[in-house]
Amino acid sequence: MTPSQQPPLPPPSTCTKHTSTSDSASTSSSTPSDMWNYIWIPFLVSLCKEVSSGKPASEPAILLPSDSDSRVPSTCPTPESKLNFRPIVGILSHPGDGASGRLNNAANASYIAASYVKFVESAGARVIPLIYNEPPEILQSKLNLVNGVLFTGGWAKNGLYFDVVEGIFKQVLKKNDAGDHFPLLAICLGFELLTMIVSKNNKILEEFSASDQASTIQFMKNIDIEGTVFQRFPADLLAKLSTDCLVMQNHKYGISPQTFQENKNLSDFFKILTTSTDEDNKVYVSTVQSQRYPVTAVQWHPEKNAFEWGLSKIPHSDEAVQVTQHVANFFVSEARKSLNRPPVRKVLDNLIYNYSPTYCGKAGKGYDEVYIFTENLARI
Repeated sequence: MTPSQQPPLPPPSTCTKHTSTSDSASTSSSTPSDMWNYIWIPFLVSLCKEVSSGKPASEPAILLPSDSDSRVPSTCPTPESKLNFRPIVGILSHPGDGASGRLNNAANASYIAASYVKFVESAGARVIPLIYNEPPEILQSKLNLVNGVLFTGGWAKNGLYFDVVEGIFKQVLKKNDAGDHFPLLAICLGFELLTMIVSKNNKILEEFSASDQASTIQFMKNIDIEGTVFQRFPADLLAKLSTDCLVMQNHKYGISPQTFQENKNLSDFFKILTTSTDEDNKVYVSTVQSQRYPVTAVQWHPEKNAFEWGLSKIPHSDEAVQVTQHVANFFVSEARKSLNRPPVRKVLDNLIYNYSPTYCGKAGKGYDEVYIFTENLARI
């Protein structure tokens, strides 16, 4: 504690000690002055205690909720609740080992960066890995166990991986059309793949310089964020998104607002929420939301702020970590609306906990941890 932080010394005590002129004097012989002393002494003692404690006599007591007389109705969820308080999210694996073959160079290897798993878990959901090159019937069985899907970042834009992404996307739409609220969050590469799929143009993406770049995001004019990924952001954090570099970009491709709006398929399916600017001051679309479905796509990486350390420009400030948490909270809150209630035993047999992550952060680049899959360990 510095001198300036020292509490003030209490004033000199005003307490007085009364001494009787005669120990044998009776109360009947007390003078009026003696009577006033009997009245004032207790008061002054009490005042001394209050002054020395630094607390005013009138300071109200702080009541905990349990001390209050008011009775607030219970809001504990009941078994009849329409929300699913044990949501499961499927994360699609990506070809390779996440480390250019340094960890595993098997031809059938695929991986999920652990940051995506932690991202989902931080908001109160569990993860089932959807291993992209598993037999279709196993992949389908796993898809029936989850309440939402996440497409990760990466590089693969063709072949089996593209086909699997397109197939799952169509199933997401089908589940929602059938009445199940089934969300999809597509991050970075996931954003780009949905852009290609929805536009029906595999060459629609443009080149941008946004590798290892922290950036702002700019909201579209008069955009309504109700029901979007930004709906739970505090007003001050929303404002800082446009002024402070709180989101992480790490991509070489994207789509400009003009190209996006000129494609009728894209503009009919999605609405643009935000744009960002690359290192060459070129503007690209950075966040979109489906007009009809619980489908959100972000060109940036919400999971990295809190859970990745390999890239030098990842923002780790308090506000940046709040961004991670708010996006995760939104996505998982959407998954809680899913009607799917899969068998518990099948869920347990297929959770990500059946696998162990590999630490790869010592290389000082890329991911810190990855889950690598080279064979089917599920027991569907």
